[in-house]
Amino acid sequence: MCDHHGDTFRSGNVDLDNEKKKIDRRQFLTKTSMGLGAMALGSLLGTEKLFAGTGLPNPVSGPNGLPGLPHFVPKAKRIVYLFQSGGPSQFETFDYKPRLSKMFAEELPESVRQGQRLTSMSANQASFPITPSLYKFDQYGKSRAWVSELMPYTAEIVDDLCFIKSMFTEQINHDPAITFFQTGHQLAGRPSIGAWLSYGLGSDNQNLPAFVVLVSKKGGGQPLYARLWGNGFLPTEHQGVQFRSGADPVLYLNNPENYDGKDRGRMLDYLKQINEVQNTVYGDPEIEARIAQYEMAYRMQTSIPEVTDMSDEPDYIFDMYGTESRDPGSYAANCLLARKLLEKGVKFVQLYQRGWDQHSYLPGGIKRQCEMTDQPTAALVKDLKQRGLLEDTLVIWGGEFGRTVYSQGKLTETNYGRDHHPRCFTMWMAGAGVKPGFTYGATDDFSYNITENPVHIHDFHATLMHLMGIDHERLTFKTQGRRYRLTDVHGHVVKGILA
Repeated sequence: MCDHHGDTFRSGNVDLDNEKKKIDRRQFLTKTSMGLGAMALGSLLGTEKLFAGTGLPNPVSGPNGLPGLPHFVPKAKRIVYLFQSGGPSQFETFDYKPRLSKMFAEELPESVRQGQRLTSMSANQASFPITPSLYKFDQYGKSRAWVSELMPYTAEIVDDLCFIKSMFTEQINHDPAITFFQTGHQLAGRPSIGAWLSYGLGSDNQNLPAFVVLVSKKGGGQPLYARLWGNGFLPTEHQGVQFRSGADPVLYLNNPENYDGKDRGRMLDYLKQINEVQNTVYGDPEIEARIAQYEMAYRMQTSIPEVTDMSDEPDYIFDMYGTESRDPGSYAANCLLARKLLEKGVKFVQLYQRGWDQHSYLPGGIKRQCEMTDQPTAALVKDLKQRGLLEDTLVIWGGEFGRTVYSQGKLTETNYGRDHHPRCFTMWMAGAGVKPGFTYGATDDFSYNITENPVHIHDFHATLMHLMGIDHERLTFKTQGRRYRLTDVHGHVVKGILA
C-alpha cells in the first residue's frame, strides 16, 4: 500500500527521505569521484580524444551505447538472423554432390569417416550406407550457384547471397550446438549475440528494444529456451525481447484491466523514485537496468501496436511473402514483421524456425520445411533490397550443424534419414559487407570433411562483429575475475567473404 504526501513517498516501511539521509559525505565522494574525474578529464581533452576510436563525428552508435564504439566504420547497421533450428541437410539444399548418385547404398569408406565421433543414435549401426539426395539440383544466376529444386525462390536471389559451405562446430547434439551458435559457448550462461550488440552499440530507436526475438509457431522439433537470447552476465536490459502472435505481442506490456495509462505513468514515476534511491544507496547496476526496462516497457505501449500492425501493408507484399504471411506467428509473418522492425531501427532481429531435425522420413519432412520457409526467406531479401535497406543490413540463414551422408536407420530408394553432422555444413549471408553471388569454402565428395577454407563458429562471430564495426577482441565484459567476449579466446575475421 502506497501513499504520496508532499515530497515524501512511502512504500510499506520505506521512507525515501530517510533512505536519502543514509548517504554520508564519504559515500558521496566515493561514488561520484570517478564521475567528477571523468568530467574534468573530458573538459581537458575534449570529447573527441576522450571517446576516440573511430574518427566518426558520433563514435557511439546509439544513445546508450559504449563510448568509443563502433571501433571503425561499420558495413552493417542492423542484422536479421534466420536461424533454422534442427540442422538443415546440406545435401538437400545447397551442397550438390553428384558423385553420390552412383553410390547408392554403398558403405561409406572408413578413410572418409576416420573414426570420427558419432551420436548415440547411429553409433551402433551395423553399416553406414551412402545416401544420395532424392531431389535434383541446378545452377542459377550469374554466379551459377547450385540450389536444390526444393528452394525455387532462393534460387532467384543467389546473386545476392554469399554461401559458406565450410562451416564446422565441435558440438554434435542440439542444445549445446544451438547454445554455441547463439552465445559463443556450448554451456548455458553466456550473453547472446544480440545482447552483446545491444550492450556495445545501444539502440537506434529508444521506443523499441535493440534486440527482438521471433519464434515461429509452426515447425515442431527441438525446444528453444529463453536463455538462447538471454543477457548472461551483461545487464538485464540487453536480453532479447520476444514478440509473440496474438493480442499481446509482448507479455505484461498492456495495462491491467480498469487501469489507464495515466495511472500506469504515475506508478512508474513513483517506482523510479524508489529505485533511484536504492541505486544511490547500494550502487547495484542491476537497479539501473531495471529502471531502464520499466521505462522502455512504458514507451513500448505505444510503439509495439504500431510496428506489429500489418493493416498498412499492400496486397502485393503479402503475395511476395506467401499466403501464410497473413497468419500471425508463422515463419512468413515473422519475416515480414522482421522487415518492419528493421525499418524502425531495431538493431538485431533473431528469428527461429524449428523442424529441420529429420532423422527419418527426411524427403517428406524437409520438403515441408522448404515449402514453409523458402518463399518468405527470399521475399525478405528482395523486400530489403527494394527499400534500399539490404546495403546496410546483414541477413544470415543457417542452423546449428549439418547432416550425415549416410542414412540413419533403414534406407530405401524413396525414404531415408540423416543424423547430425557437425564437421561441415552450409550457411549463407546477404547484404551489408559480404560478397554477393559468392561461394566460400568446399567439402569432399561426401560432404563429410572440409577441403577448403574452414570456418568455425568463433570465426563466424568475429566476422559478424566486424561487419557491425566491432573488433571482437576489444568488446569485453569483466565478471568473476576475468574478461569475457563473444568469441571467448578464439576467432578470426573471414576476410575472404568481405566485399
